[in-house]
Amino acid sequence: MEFHVVDDEHATPDDTRLEDLAPEPLLTRDYEIRPALVYERLRDRHGPVAPVDLLGVPAWLVLGYRESLQVLQDDDAWPKGLENWRARTEGRVPADWPLAPSLEVNHVLIQGGEGYRGLRTAWDAALRPFQDPRHPLAKRLRTAVTGYADELITLIAQGGGSGHADLSAQFSRPLPLMAASHLLGFPGSQGDEALMDMWRILDAGPDAGPALERLLVTLTDLAAAKMEKPGDDFPSHLLAAHPDLSVDELARELFMLLGMTSDHVGILISNTVVEVICGDSAGGVRTTLSAGMVRETMNRVVMRKPPLVNFVPRFAAEDTTLGDHVIRAGDPVWVSAAAAHADPLFAGQMTPDSNISSRAHLAWGAGPRQCPARELASTIAMAGVSRVFERFAHLELALPVDQLPWRSSPFMRGLRSLPVRYELAGPVPRPAPPRETAVSSADAPQAAEHGVRRRSALWRYLSGLIRSNS
Repeated sequence: MEFHVVDDEHATPDDTRLEDLAPEPLLTRDYEIRPALVYERLRDRHGPVAPVDLLGVPAWLVLGYRESLQVLQDDDAWPKGLENWRARTEGRVPADWPLAPSLEVNHVLIQGGEGYRGLRTAWDAALRPFQDPRHPLAKRLRTAVTGYADELITLIAQGGGSGHADLSAQFSRPLPLMAASHLLGFPGSQGDEALMDMWRILDAGPDAGPALERLLVTLTDLAAAKMEKPGDDFPSHLLAAHPDLSVDELARELFMLLGMTSDHVGILISNTVVEVICGDSAGGVRTTLSAGMVRETMNRVVMRKPPLVNFVPRFAAEDTTLGDHVIRAGDPVWVSAAAAHADPLFAGQMTPDSNISSRAHLAWGAGPRQCPARELASTIAMAGVSRVFERFAHLELALPVDQLPWRSSPFMRGLRSLPVRYELAGPVPRPAPPRETAVSSADAPQAAEHGVRRRSALWRYLSGLIRSNS
């Protein structure tokens, strides 16, 4: 199918290579503050596909909606798998490239080749009990997430029945951590440090490498424990569906689930809360919430501000024309959901005042490799958002919406903080007992015997935020 007519103004000669185009850096201060303007500038200069520099490595960024679908829906022409990356095979990707830790863990989101199909089938089977609303495990998950949300809101309320809070740090980010610990079957609250390390990896900062090493050790220990003693959790269901997985392979799949149910869901919760608070004067967003349409609100949110702005790369299987350029075999191609949603050919068809949003967004991908955990992530986010507006009688932003601080990584974009003024609905509840986590695994048997426990690092951190906001 033909998706785009080549525009001579943007087209490059057929023999031009990506490395010869001197691509401009993408991850600049402008991108951090105003990514939409960066996408617009790239579109004006290059058309729907643009050469960019990702921290010293050249790549193609797909900006057009139709071109994004072309890539996402054709797994043969645009396969995943780093083995397809020509520059990497030729040794031209620096060993210390900051994005390497996020891309070199060969799990279902990254993997190409023949093993993918069986692994994806196992993922679908393992997630089914948690994503089928009629299944007892899905009901247990929703109950657990609601309970975790209540714990966090009750902790916020210890600062008073009204006051100030950072709903990102105190609610949106920790809630998916607690849900992930439930799904993975972490003992106690031992997933705290694991999720914090996942955030470091997704942010692609200087400590991403050490964080990856620590996280894989933690998840390898968890995988070994589930192989020895399965439970009613995601790792055990994945093993049942794919019993040939090794400990290391299972750990890599847990890495993927932890990433999807951490930063992505936390960003979605925060962005949806902002959407509701800043709803139009006619109360359209609040009306849809009261009508039980939280999902529709989230659909509108991911159209405008998708948490996952850039997907992991695919690679051209052969020389192919995409947009106005010839993409050489082995070139990395990054699809930008955020840029595709802003494509005038797509965005111009959306009606901003519509009460029912379009489901044509690319927030969860498209085609055969669409995110397998999308229903799971949506369920967690919906439960969190619903509980916020049930427990708080009043919420308003403590900053103008255009002054909210954002953070960007090569993959994600979300609020750095979400400062609000709140009034609790009902009296201030009594605090629950502090969340605890077991001591180190080596000392766990003796500690359990003697009742030795320490408070969760996360819970200590959250309690400190209460004091600083009071």
